[in-house]
Amino acid sequence: MGDIIDGKAFAARLRGEVADGVAAFRAAAGRAPGLAVVLVGEDPASAVYVRSKHKACVAAGMESFEHRLPADTPEAELLALIEQLNADPAVDGILVQLPLPKHIDEMKVIETIDPDKDVDGFTIGSAGRLATGQEGFVACTPLGCLMLLKDRLGDLSGKSAVIIGRSNIVGKPMALLLLRESCTVTIAHSRTQDLPAVVRGADIVVAAVGRPEMVRGDWLKPGATVIDVGINRVPAGDDKTKLVGDVDFAEAMDVASAVTPVPGGVGPMTIACLLHNTLEAAKRREKIG
Repeated sequence: MGDIIDGKAFAARLRGEVADGVAAFRAAAGRAPGLAVVLVGEDPASAVYVRSKHKACVAAGMESFEHRLPADTPEAELLALIEQLNADPAVDGILVQLPLPKHIDEMKVIETIDPDKDVDGFTIGSAGRLATGQEGFVACTPLGCLMLLKDRLGDLSGKSAVIIGRSNIVGKPMALLLLRESCTVTIAHSRTQDLPAVVRGADIVVAAVGRPEMVRGDWLKPGATVIDVGINRVPAGDDKTKLVGDVDFAEAMDVASAVTPVPGGVGPMTIACLLHNTLEAAKRREKIG
């Protein structure tokens, strides 16, 4: 029986470290780090995320600037707001909550964010810095996955890693982070031939495809470490639903040495890493540390 990787406990520790870092930053800079979050429209899930981010910022001692715009906001107005935030010395990090309404070009909006304030790590500048080994911001979910892996395994050098999924937000940056740690990395996806056999060769498996419980126990190498990024809502009888990951958790626990649960694994790490990135952005701008 494998161990459960407790992302909730790790994220709580990380938020505590960030709060200590914020206190030190305030003493040195005479101000708090500031995160601006922009929400366009009334998507219920997005509204929940924005509230969570606001509460986490305040708890860490940061300034939280919320900008809520109606769903019919013209693209030009949103772009002008981002330019204003780019120029605002009180704002260290900018996050535009996705998805955006259909009439707005998401990529154009993301590309308007100053890469030095791109704490979500989504701009082409941030992706390019990661790909070429330069200092920049890494998307919060893969960064959280890497922290959990290093906490569990220590040195990752030489390990074989398979990432299932090739999204710009998780799969690709996760691969680059693991390459940076000197892992041998394979990116698998929907066109991969004999996916179970590919996964079976991995010491580290990161599943990020959005298909409920797709990865089965017999796909895994005995003793592998499994990071499940998936969050899927499935029926649970009596008109109720439950959250499951991309990995069959019960089967994986019988084979793997350690597995992240869903919920309570990678999820809590995302906001903790956002706070971590915002503090880093503030320190870089003020040339502290």
